[in-house]
Amino acid sequence: MMQNSNISPEVEEQMIDAAYQNLLNGYLSSNHRKKVEIIDKAFKFARDAHKGIRRRSGEPYIMHPIAVATIVSQEIGLGSTSISAALLHDVVEDTDYTVDDIEAQFGKKIAQIVDGLTKISGGIFGDKASVQAENFRKLLLTMSEDIRVVLIKMADRLHNMRTLSSMPPNKQYKIAGETLYIYAPLAQRLGLYAIKTELEDLSFKYNHPQEYERICSLIDASEERRNELFTRFAAPIRERLDNMGLDYTFTVRVKSCYSIWKKMQRKHIPFEEVYDLYAARIVFQCDGEDNEKRLCWNIYDQITEVYTKHPDRVRDWLTTPKVNKYQALHVTVMGPDGDWIEVQIRSKRMDDIAERGFAAHWKYKIGEGEEEKELVRWLQTITDILKEPEPNAIDFLDTIKLNLFASEIIVFTPKGETMTLPKGASVLDMAFALHTDLGTHCIAGKVNHELVPLSYKLSSGDQVEIITSNVDFPKDEWKKFVITAKGKTRLRAALRHKRRLIIDKGEQRFMDFLASHNIEFSNEILSQAISRQFVANKEELFYMIGNDEIQLNEDMITKKEHGARFNWWRRNPFKGKDNHKGDTTQEASQAIDTKKVYRLVTRDGVSNYQIASCCHPIPGDDTVGFLSEDNKVIVHKMDCSTLARLKASYGSRLLQTQWEEYSDRFQASVHIVGIDQKGILQSIVNIISTNMSINMKKMNVTADQGVFSCDLDVLVSDATVVTNLCREIKKVKGVNSATRMS
Repeated sequence: MMQNSNISPEVEEQMIDAAYQNLLNGYLSSNHRKKVEIIDKAFKFARDAHKGIRRRSGEPYIMHPIAVATIVSQEIGLGSTSISAALLHDVVEDTDYTVDDIEAQFGKKIAQIVDGLTKISGGIFGDKASVQAENFRKLLLTMSEDIRVVLIKMADRLHNMRTLSSMPPNKQYKIAGETLYIYAPLAQRLGLYAIKTELEDLSFKYNHPQEYERICSLIDASEERRNELFTRFAAPIRERLDNMGLDYTFTVRVKSCYSIWKKMQRKHIPFEEVYDLYAARIVFQCDGEDNEKRLCWNIYDQITEVYTKHPDRVRDWLTTPKVNKYQALHVTVMGPDGDWIEVQIRSKRMDDIAERGFAAHWKYKIGEGEEEKELVRWLQTITDILKEPEPNAIDFLDTIKLNLFASEIIVFTPKGETMTLPKGASVLDMAFALHTDLGTHCIAGKVNHELVPLSYKLSSGDQVEIITSNVDFPKDEWKKFVITAKGKTRLRAALRHKRRLIIDKGEQRFMDFLASHNIEFSNEILSQAISRQFVANKEELFYMIGNDEIQLNEDMITKKEHGARFNWWRRNPFKGKDNHKGDTTQEASQAIDTKKVYRLVTRDGVSNYQIASCCHPIPGDDTVGFLSEDNKVIVHKMDCSTLARLKASYGSRLLQTQWEEYSDRFQASVHIVGIDQKGILQSIVNIISTNMSINMKKMNVTADQGVFSCDLDVLVSDATVVTNLCREIKKVKGVNSATRMS
């Protein structure tokens, strides 16, 4: 740890006391019962345990637990038990104290939470998975025991992100990538909207520092005009709400830097064309929950009498709240300046739950018992995933993201009962969700009374009837369209049962074959058959016999034509493939130092790196290196979706990269859209080939109902050339946009 010699011990003590007093002041102003004694005891215990230890930034280590406890109290809204556990959360991991010591001093509940937080750190997940995947798996396990464990972990991650500048770049990439891929969606799923937004922005800041600064400055520059527009927009609405006698606040919330950037990337538009930069929010006081919905709709009526509403952008989260208990009424209306503006309408209770998620339920005295009841279905999904986690870390994390963080749909059974499924779920997913037997014997479905196949993807509002057969069995190809954790787990179990039956059938055939040829069974005979059929073991041999992939005859080695190749592939499924799965060997990790900047060099046509085919980075792009199994550095763009998964799963194999020597030409793709008019294509080609002397590799042009579209692949030296090319093409008359594509 770095030593901070510029601050005297006396000043440090004052700094620690001030931070702790701020924590206490926030707690004392909350609605929680005032149990200051246990918090004070936890603070003194942690302060003594961490005495003399410093963070990488140089500050006393105790400042971190105090900061985490402050977030837990003031930003999430938890009480004395959670605050005490937050103060103690690193004691067992970083000092000689044990969980038993914590229990003896603070009781069983605090000790259990600290133990859950401690278990999340360290460990490995099988032989070929990442520490990050295992840590997240443990996080989910402890979540089902006490939801406060994960809430405190979110506070810990938030403070780590707030202080990430003291870490080296490769650690920043790892932590920021992991945060964006796992923790921000988890915060959203828990209803911690403010924390989710800050985690996204901080991750964006470290992954794309220049873009972050640019968008922040553009937001600041547009603030004055934005405030003027909102004042003009809000005035007639305020007058009507005042006449209703409401106690309310009417504020404007600017989109986060990350969400603005994501929209710019998704729609390939500049900042100036992001028209929904902000949303308005009305939060009103209400005496009882019975009046909340009525008042929301009354406010909605007042707004839509002043402004025209967008017909497709009314969101009723009052009747059917989101799974994280978010409730509000959203309406988008045309403002006086011709811009679409979203207005969110909530009661104070709804607003607290929207900002603090599940933690806010304690404030409204729903209590832990009811709170756990709210989480039962979600935690059951976690249990299904953890029963048989994917053997590969990336597959495991993808399953988690798909089932826990994805948008959800609500469908109906023929009797009108509702079911919640992840977006993209199939008829087969619903069958397994209803009952294992329905899933294993499902042959089709009826969606809104029309016959559909098992793979049919459901939409919200669908009424679904499952059609079964007594003779049908699950098939391997079903794996392609089962996405829910429950469906995957139950399908695997059914396929294993089916496989066992085929193995038993094959074994019986083998024994009958030996008996019919008067051959006595022996281990030597069995080993010889296994060897000559190129299979791994007797189960594989019997399965292939039972599945008619091996035909037994007198020589006992006759196979179908594809048998040898099939068996070789089964033993070498990734041979010859460019694959990121698996773990880095010790030799590989020793060969390249991931803590140092890796310089990307091409000399005499030979490069010390490979360009990732998923995103095609070129010099000038923000890039990160990934160390593959065979010690090769694969270069990805910082915003590559594949890299996002790798950051979350194999953060220790990331390298900070720097383009140094290169003479290659790199492929870049540009998408051009404009008005289809005579000569536009010729003008674009002249700019590319004549004016800028750029080599074209491919051009795909389409024109439809007056709109011209062109996908162009060019060979360039660096990103600056592409930027200049897009700028010049946009000068062509009729061209609306020219954007570089990944």
